[in-house]
Amino acid sequence: MWEILKALPNTFIPLFVATDVAATLPIFLSLTRNMAESEKKTIIRQSTITTLAVSLAFVVVGETVFKILGITVDDFKIAGGLVLLVLAILELMRDSEEIKATRSTAGVVPIGVPLIVGPAVLTTLIVLIDHYGVVPTTISLILNLIIVWVAFTKAQRLTKIFGKNGIAAISKIMALLLAAIAVMMVRLGVENIILNKF
Repeated sequence: MWEILKALPNTFIPLFVATDVAATLPIFLSLTRNMAESEKKTIIRQSTITTLAVSLAFVVVGETVFKILGITVDDFKIAGGLVLLVLAILELMRDSEEIKATRSTAGVVPIGVPLIVGPAVLTTLIVLIDHYGVVPTTISLILNLIIVWVAFTKAQRLTKIFGKNGIAAISKIMALLLAAIAVMMVRLGVENIILNKF
């Protein structure tokens, strides 16, 4: 139990950064601005369930796919780190833009996938499971989903508190942290491959 509690900060923070609710919040507000409260609740429920289902499915199937393809976790760390780095750079460079979606399925696509659970979250999950195990990683994932749910539920209030520019600034800081995590993942992957060869 103590080992799980000790690992929680190490699994929670990377997933919090990868989830980047600050980047998703403006898009959520844009997609739901003309919806009734009941519709918004449906979208929030859809996005949360979709994110949890896709993430857990990836956790279960991910390592099996690696074995079939002959991919090691270190290979995935390097590839995943490079993908995360590109995503972080794109997030830092891009302007806030409106994403269009079908009202009835907006919670599934694009909010659930790929905005909340995209390549960044999936890559981070696999690496964290390898380092810290399934239990602390899954707990951290669920805690982050609770934060996403609260943020979406209180979206209007959060926008009033931080303002659109404040939320955009937080999103950029998260992207910068994601870039740092990406570099760390590549470094760990390369170090492990070198250590295993010598």
